Amino acid sequence: MAVLLVVVGAMLVAVLLAGAGDRLRLPWPVLLLLLGAAAAFVPGIEAPDIEPELILPLFLPPLLYATAQRTSWALFRLRWRTIAFLAIGLVVATVAAVAGTLVALTGIGVAAALALGAAVAPPDPVAVEAVAGPLRVPRRLVATLQSEGLFNDATALVIFQTAVLAAQTQGDLGVLGGALRFVYGAAVAVAIGLAAAWLARLVLDRLTDVVASNGLTLVLPFAVYLAADALEASGVIAVVVAALQLRQHSDADASEARLTGSAFWNVVEMLVTGVAFALIGLELRAVIDQADRSLGTILAHAGIVCLVVIGVRLVWMMLALITVRSGRPTPTERAVPATVGESLVLAWAGMRGLATLALALALPMTVDGGAPFPDRAELVIIACSVLVVTLVGPGLTLPVLIRALGLREDADVAGEAERRMAGRARRAALDELAAVDREALGVDDEQGEQILDELRTRFARVGAALSGDDAPRPDDPDGDRDDDYRERLARLQRRREQWTRLQAVALAAARREVVAARSEPGTDPEVADRVLRRLDVRTLARGL
Repeated sequence: MAVLLVVVGAMLVAVLLAGAGDRLRLPWPVLLLLLGAAAAFVPGIEAPDIEPELILPLFLPPLLYATAQRTSWALFRLRWRTIAFLAIGLVVATVAAVAGTLVALTGIGVAAALALGAAVAPPDPVAVEAVAGPLRVPRRLVATLQSEGLFNDATALVIFQTAVLAAQTQGDLGVLGGALRFVYGAAVAVAIGLAAAWLARLVLDRLTDVVASNGLTLVLPFAVYLAADALEASGVIAVVVAALQLRQHSDADASEARLTGSAFWNVVEMLVTGVAFALIGLELRAVIDQADRSLGTILAHAGIVCLVVIGVRLVWMMLALITVRSGRPTPTERAVPATVGESLVLAWAGMRGLATLALALALPMTVDGGAPFPDRAELVIIACSVLVVTLVGPGLTLPVLIRALGLREDADVAGEAERRMAGRARRAALDELAAVDREALGVDDEQGEQILDELRTRFARVGAALSGDDAPRPDDPDGDRDDDYRERLARLQRRREQWTRLQAVALAAARREVVAARSEPGTDPEVADRVLRRLDVRTLARGL
């Protein structure tokens, strides 16, 4: 019962803080973290007993799946060098720097130090979206941070698992074995993700109930993660690949499923994050009580580690800028980072989140033989400190930095990208209306031609699916008193049926065009999703 009360309370608090953050213009993950940390020291609130090995599979899969749906394969293909440089190179550099610092400061074993380095290395895509999204940061930067956050967990997790195994067994780290394990885990995970997406698409195409469809997508990330884990592959990569592949081949006509699914996953993301922060925050008090060193000494070590984490990321982003400037320009999109200011923003926006806490608390209690895991409590406290510093600091100061550097996205530029996408949808609708089979749709009479002309005019002017009122304007039944009432009623009903059929054809063509454009290199998935959402709303509003 105590666990249930904590979970329900955490969900309620997450909802309230999300609303408060919106009104106060503060990122709700920061508010949630601060409240969770404060709750850890409230007497009478006990932390539920959670097995360390359950933390990752419980919380990571749904959050990874929700974030991966906002991007696309085309974006990864376009930025694969940047993603590899950050998700692999930066993670390895951070792990090495943090581990070396810990060994020098505390004298703990190399394996345990590497495990902590792996825990604090990966920034969190959920935190990035919540903090940077509302600030009108250029979409290129936000998309780069999100892409980095999706795959750096995989690198960190392989290093973490290898280091923990070495610490438990008192064996060698096996660098070559770890590298081979990473390659094997990535290859198998990609295969599992593709297969899972293919099977899920087969099932979704046969489900007519939207609730059942959303239920399947909720179960899918957990199933994929566990399947990959059972084969000793990367559950992180498997979940991300499954989400990307499923979204890549989504049904353009599934308007209701797309709208409800988007809202459903936004809710899941918020509630899971709230529960995770609350449960993990409550563990902090017990961890502090278990620490062998004084809290002051541990916090001093944590402060140095925080400086190392931030410093390594800053240096790495400057190296990324040098690499970009010395390389060939990207033909379809400006490379990231392109300026010193962008490098500073990318460095300061390296916010840690749930993955850091989950990995830290996933450290086993004991090693083989029953002895306590070396300095576990101190490692967890340091990881929590890194999370607080890298999330709260940037979360509250990033708006100031962006304004100082003048990096806020120009509203005209953002609007132009959306207008171009809406224009493609409009042209697709007009082309479909021009080629429509009038006889098959039952609009091959004079009234049908009039409706076609009206629809073409409206789509050409503003785009009927995106703005304006595209409802048919039937004749006034009292306008011609000489007509028989039943004849006029039948004519009006036929007019509405013809309008509905033609509008359905036009909107379907527009949706297909936007879904196809979303997978093209250089297309921002966020822009395509906004236009597609409006098309879906128009479709459902007309009962199509």
